[in-house]
Amino acid sequence: MTPTKDAVPQEYADFIGRQEKRTDRLDSHRIANLAALLDESLNALAPGRRLPPLSHWLYFNRWAPQSELGDDGHPKRGGFMPPVPLPRRMFAGGRLEFRDTLVLDEEAERVTTITSIERKTGSSGELVFVTVRHEISGPRGVAIVEEQDIVYRGDTPPSAAQAPKPAAKAEGKAVPSDAVISRVSVNPVMLFRFSALTDNGHRIHYDYPYVTKVEGYPGLVVHGPYQAVLLADLLRRNIPGRVASYRFQARRPLFDTAPFECVAWRENDGISLMTRDLEGRACMSAQARIES
Repeated sequence: MTPTKDAVPQEYADFIGRQEKRTDRLDSHRIANLAALLDESLNALAPGRRLPPLSHWLYFNRWAPQSELGDDGHPKRGGFMPPVPLPRRMFAGGRLEFRDTLVLDEEAERVTTITSIERKTGSSGELVFVTVRHEISGPRGVAIVEEQDIVYRGDTPPSAAQAPKPAAKAEGKAVPSDAVISRVSVNPVMLFRFSALTDNGHRIHYDYPYVTKVEGYPGLVVHGPYQAVLLADLLRRNIPGRVASYRFQARRPLFDTAPFECVAWRENDGISLMTRDLEGRACMSAQARIES
């Protein structure tokens, strides 16, 4: 449920309901580049020229002028999003419904609405969560409805960013023995290529001196959307059917300092997924609903 304006920090109340429209052509060249990053062919990734789940993140992005970038590589505060003064920004999670098919090389429109702004206090201090809703339409109408949660925080890195202590046991749900597991080793080139595909200038994903010395992390941060894409790709390769809905939540930062695992298993009427580090800690959890 969308909070009322009474639940919103007063200085941001006027941003609730703000809308922005963008149009783009679903260029097959970008999907071919994503396929290359995933070591796949375009035809396998986008059979029948259908846009694969989550690949709409490659579109509707705009580059800010160089003079309008902050020190972290993101556009400076202001514009469409509220000017939250906290310096660190992360993608915390999202929820998606896939209602129809988008087709490569068609024109599409994205309507974005700011639906929620909340101030909270966490282990790293003050946090501000901003939720935006995207409706993405093609020639046949609305195809994707998505909510994204973006978190702003202070300079102090979260405790999860520090070198982890050995885990006594895996965190989260027990994974069944028949789960599908894929081990992934990322490197700076892979992270840079995903940043380029999604027009993401955030320096934590490719600038090692910045991410370690300024933001205090032990290594380059693996993008939340990249983890979500890798989980969706594991789903595509191993479990047949159309993805009808997909939701994910970031649990702890994941770095390029060691391999990690993508895991998927059937649970109740859906599919549970997660990325986890080699000590069993969940870094991102996700759920998908599949239709035959």
